[in-house]
Amino acid sequence: MAEQSELQYTAEHEWVLVDGATATVGITAYAADKLGDVVFVELPAVGSDVASGTVVGEIESTKSVGELFAPITGTVTETNDAVVDSPELVNGDPFGAGWLIKVSFAELPPLLSYAEYSALIGE
Repeated sequence: MAEQSELQYTAEHEWVLVDGATATVGITAYAADKLGDVVFVELPAVGSDVASGTVVGEIESTKSVGELFAPITGTVTETNDAVVDSPELVNGDPFGAGWLIKVSFAELPPLLSYAEYSALIGE
């Protein structure tokens, strides 16, 4: 996975790694830490269309239930089955093995830089 400084972010605490017309999406370490121990992950089906800003999945922890928002509009091309089988990957490696979905897209919306996201979370 890329360095955190090379990723783009949303105000909903998701990271986006753009590779051509495909974006890999996950939640940030900040979000994983706030959620606590993740025990269940529900992801959208491969082939489903997602719209930027809409809820496309769920991340449950021992503390709460969080929603996964689509940071971009497009079609889900891949989901991380390893995270569904072992939700703790979201906590253990949120920027690597804990990625959630890949989405093919036509247009990238405005996203936050690493510096902007760091300022948002007060780091």
